[in-house]
Amino acid sequence: MGLSCTRYTVNFMMRIVHLNLLLCLALVSSGCQPSDSPERTADNNTEMLTIFAASSLVDVFNELGTRFEAENPGALLVFNFASSAQLAQQLAQGAPADIFASADERHMNNAIETGRVEPGSARALVSNRLVVVFPSGNPGGIQTLQDLSRPGLKLVLATPETPVGQYTLEFLDKASQDPAFGEVYKEDVLKNVVSYEENVRAVLSKVALGEADAGVVYLTDLSSVKSGSTGSLPIPDPLNVMAVYWIAATNDSAQPLLAQDFLDFVLSPDNQDIFLNHGFQQAPPNE
Repeated sequence: MGLSCTRYTVNFMMRIVHLNLLLCLALVSSGCQPSDSPERTADNNTEMLTIFAASSLVDVFNELGTRFEAENPGALLVFNFASSAQLAQQLAQGAPADIFASADERHMNNAIETGRVEPGSARALVSNRLVVVFPSGNPGGIQTLQDLSRPGLKLVLATPETPVGQYTLEFLDKASQDPAFGEVYKEDVLKNVVSYEENVRAVLSKVALGEADAGVVYLTDLSSVKSGSTGSLPIPDPLNVMAVYWIAATNDSAQPLLAQDFLDFVLSPDNQDIFLNHGFQQAPPNE
């Protein structure tokens, strides 16, 4: 199972096609209709906001997008969901975007270093936790976290370049310092990895399809799969990681006022219930 395509989840290339189509229509319209035509006025009043967001935000941002558009007539939100690493790379290569929401601070800092985000402008959005997920029926017989190091178990993880992949390594480092797991726990777990995926939803998909005995995903991802298709094993707080998400407007946004409106909207206490309903937790206070 991959990321589902809704009217809010379009890839970057489709956005370019859409923009080119709008441009062509605008040129035709300008030559064939009076300047005060209703059609042209409607097109000119539509403000498109392109939001680059971590794949683990797909469900909550789709819901927020529906609410934001309802409260802001004329606004059209276009989401590009991928791993934070891929999004940061696209930004570095000059991809047009108005908002960047990263699942970690590292890739937000990358966007700052490449000049796409103003230093000091990023804000902590929400936080998340890790969980071990396994297919329905638990074919690997996973009962404890120690079982992840059992020889022959098939694991799928996100690549270390992604936030969830890095958070997973931090969890394994913590466990390896715990006598209950042993110093070679991380090494033994990584020996069982049969596939590294580009984002957390790809990890979840492979596990749900039974292509691996287990994987590590965000707690919030569990609600995105069909009920009964997976089971989970919690990671205790002392071993877990607080995954803090960051959000900022790009400093070259084509819609800076609308971008700020969206930032204010998602950071508003009035909309925190949406994040909480999707399993996210509050982020540390912004200074």
